[in-house]
Amino acid sequence: MKVEESLNVTFDETPPMSKTSPLEDDDLVEEDAIEVSKTRPLRNNLEDNSLENNEIINIKESKSHPLENVIGLQIKQLEDGIFFNQSKYIKEMLKKFGLEDSKPMKTPISTETKLTKDVEGESVDNTKYRGMIGSLLYLTTSRPDIMFSVCLCARFQEDPKTSHLEAVKRIFRYVKGTMHLGLWYPKGSGIETIVYADSDHARDYVDRKSTSGICTFMGCCLTSWFSKKQTALAISTTEAEYVSAGKACQQALWMKQALVDYGIRLDDIPIMCDNKGAIDLSKNPVQHSRTKHIEIRHHFLRDNVQKGNISIEKVSSEDNIADILTKPLKREPFNYLRLGLGMMEQID
Repeated sequence: MKVEESLNVTFDETPPMSKTSPLEDDDLVEEDAIEVSKTRPLRNNLEDNSLENNEIINIKESKSHPLENVIGLQIKQLEDGIFFNQSKYIKEMLKKFGLEDSKPMKTPISTETKLTKDVEGESVDNTKYRGMIGSLLYLTTSRPDIMFSVCLCARFQEDPKTSHLEAVKRIFRYVKGTMHLGLWYPKGSGIETIVYADSDHARDYVDRKSTSGICTFMGCCLTSWFSKKQTALAISTTEAEYVSAGKACQQALWMKQALVDYGIRLDDIPIMCDNKGAIDLSKNPVQHSRTKHIEIRHHFLRDNVQKGNISIEKVSSEDNIADILTKPLKREPFNYLRLGLGMMEQID
């Protein structure tokens, strides 16, 4: 099984754009594009009212586009509340890999972890390792808090070492200690959309490429998220953040187009960014010599800002929720941003 390093709810780098979208990018998967043909009423055609606590939700098996299903579910939250939790699956997963008696951890990965391909240690069974990664990837459909950690460990499936296996086991131990948590979609949530974008410059210890993290909210509810190592090497923090904001722009434009199918039209969607240089670059039409190396395809961000499709707004680094998708964090900031994702215990 080939595991991608990026994840939305079905492990795609980013949701594909509609064929009618103003954006075309070679990173998008065109074959899954949605054709907007008619307007649907607010109550969509999702009639399954059997969702219960601890039920495993497999959005990937649907024939229609996965994010469209999530949007449909999100709109349904205007009338119903849903709590996504996979505790039954977690228990089965722990038992399958013999980790049911392991000691719980407070965070899924240590801030001191430095995983590389040439790390010291003996090779381990890559079949078992891939099975553990696959199980965790499935779990991320309701656990965005382990997104970065799983994606990081998934990069070493070809020849995993003992240190890689220990890092994966730590994720399992963290999940064991937080089985009570899930994504809460409260009744009566609004449809205002906001996207958080962040990047951790040169975090990868193998090739020094940066990691982008994007998460999208409708109202207070998390709709989509992913963590992805950037394809090009960014030589500055501004460039890395600007690339992430560009990915967020893709997400925002796709969301705007997809919501039209439900009779919902949004004005400009705010993209929250914590880097002033990237924000200024998105608004300044003049290319300075220090930024000419940024690939032209990322400058559609500036174009869509000028067209009023999106707006770039400043958010403090401490409050940038996407930060949890780009790097290991200490317990306090991790728990704070995890709550920002909407992960909590079920409220009776």
